Amino acid sequence: MKTLAILALGLISACSGESGNDARNGASASCSARSYAQIGGPISLIDTDGERVTEADFGDKHSLIYFGFTYCPDVCPASLVTIDQALEKLPEGIELPRTILISIDPERDTPQAMADYIFVDAFPEDIVGLTGSVEEVKAAANEFKAGYSKVEIPDSAAGYTMDHTSIVYLMDEDWSLKTFFTHDTSSAEMADCLAELLS
Repeated sequence: MKTLAILALGLISACSGESGNDARNGASASCSARSYAQIGGPISLIDTDGERVTEADFGDKHSLIYFGFTYCPDVCPASLVTIDQALEKLPEGIELPRTILISIDPERDTPQAMADYIFVDAFPEDIVGLTGSVEEVKAAANEFKAGYSKVEIPDSAAGYTMDHTSIVYLMDEDWSLKTFFTHDTSSAEMADCLAELLS
């Protein structure tokens, strides 16, 4: 239960790069010990083609889930780059999990905005971008105990930013959590854990 509390409350980092010290408790736990039935659940969101998708559409292989947003200047892109680097380190013969970026800023992150954002060479090759209504995004985030909040920045051209948990969740084909990674996890550590669980 302590880990659930950490996920829900202790890893708010948004684009400030800050986090609670307890976040490292999750990162230091063994790879296979970070599986919790209470994390992960049904989603109903919109992909970059404007089509509605649910968790059933991702049942063909493992998925790495990350909640972020396109205006995030550092934490989100850094996390996606870490995922890409980890995937490149996996041994041959392991089926690579797909990466799914779920926006927590649906006011700005339209399907087109997500499409424009995710196709970056430094991000995973098969990354999927999902968005939806405010209510749909909140429902998905709640299933993953992923906290976020809007922070007004009147002097900024963007007008606001989003504080959010910075967690990467590994879901299996049955959409059950296998493990998770915090923003402190290096690409090498992530690769080692993925290799252990996907072999």
